[in-house]
Amino acid sequence: MKKYKERIADRMLARKLAGKGAVLIEGPKWCGKTTTAERQAASVLYMDEPTQKEQNLKIADINPQALLLGKTPILLDEWQIAPKLWDTIRFEVDHRDELGQFILTGSAVPADTHEIHHSGTGRFAWLTMRPMSLYESGESTGEVSIRELFDTPDQILGINKLTIDDLAFLICRGGWPRTTFMKGNVALDQAKDYYDAVIKSDVSRVDGVKRNPERVKLLMRSYSRHQGAQAPISTISADMRINDEESADIKTITSYIEALKKIFVIEDSVAWNPNLRSKTAIRTSDTRYFVDPSIAVAALGLGPQDLTGDLNTMGLLFETLCVRDLRVFADALDGQVYHFRDKYGLECDAVLHLRNGKFGLVEVKLGGDKLIEEGATTLKTLAGKIDTDKMKAPSFLMVLTAIGKFAYRREDGVYVVPIGCLKD
Repeated sequence: MKKYKERIADRMLARKLAGKGAVLIEGPKWCGKTTTAERQAASVLYMDEPTQKEQNLKIADINPQALLLGKTPILLDEWQIAPKLWDTIRFEVDHRDELGQFILTGSAVPADTHEIHHSGTGRFAWLTMRPMSLYESGESTGEVSIRELFDTPDQILGINKLTIDDLAFLICRGGWPRTTFMKGNVALDQAKDYYDAVIKSDVSRVDGVKRNPERVKLLMRSYSRHQGAQAPISTISADMRINDEESADIKTITSYIEALKKIFVIEDSVAWNPNLRSKTAIRTSDTRYFVDPSIAVAALGLGPQDLTGDLNTMGLLFETLCVRDLRVFADALDGQVYHFRDKYGLECDAVLHLRNGKFGLVEVKLGGDKLIEEGATTLKTLAGKIDTDKMKAPSFLMVLTAIGKFAYRREDGVYVVPIGCLKD
């Protein structure tokens, strides 16, 4: 039996199956979608199984309902290679009139959607999976709960066991489930192999468009250097031209980025637009992130010692790790992670905004008294600009750190929490 570490998505999937006829699980390859789905499925059809793929595609074209027979929930893994299944599943959900019938998993958006005629509203629920948070992989103690911070506790307590060297390794290893059972260089090799597969085949296979692997490399290197920044396409293009004078034009670069988004390698952060007391222009550009920091590390050819020797670069990639974890936690709380920046440069690394209107403000810092103080000042400044007559005040202000032994609440109410203590 496969080794398995419990995922936050386990309970989310169970809840969604109890409320809808079908659940679509999306996310990057190798993040654990199939393994998680298998644990709740009663029968499984692997659409891209090499010995059955051609036959599966023929049946999907001629008689797709034949693929939907079996004990429920039925898992259809990599369903997107046969988009016609979508409307057939929607039809079956309607006519069976029972919940929890199908689980679909996909590591890419369907390349051809002309055979999909129904949105799936009311029949499907969506679940996004990402690489594991540190809490899921077992590196975080989970002593501080994001869920509980929304109730604004007077005190919190957590003891961080992660050192700066530990964090450097975890950034490079990433949250890929299988790597969490590996050690040392063997674990680090996996992100490099993932990156190689993306540039050599995955980015072209997603829609059948042949893309230049060397330009994909240049693009991903540039993206790596702009993690956490609102870099326009023109800046990324200029970066690429340093090493390739004939680099692709902006239109082509945009198409490459969209292809990487379709295979869930890139997950940019949307701008947060709060009600402020004064009329301040808010930057609305998306903030650049990979779905996991290990992708950026692999693109740059770095290792743990490179990060501890260059704390500026480590700080950028640590932010990507924190945003990854916060997104996993926000999903469990029915929320979303945003980024804020105004025209004067006031910036907040992450805003956790729940559907019920509650939100928390988060600044990411490696640690140390000076950086923590800077983060706390930024949070209090932004909180003071929010018009609480038009929206709720923030439920919490948190400086999320890499190092520091304890999680605690400051006298000014700002929480200081090492990522090694955090959970959903």
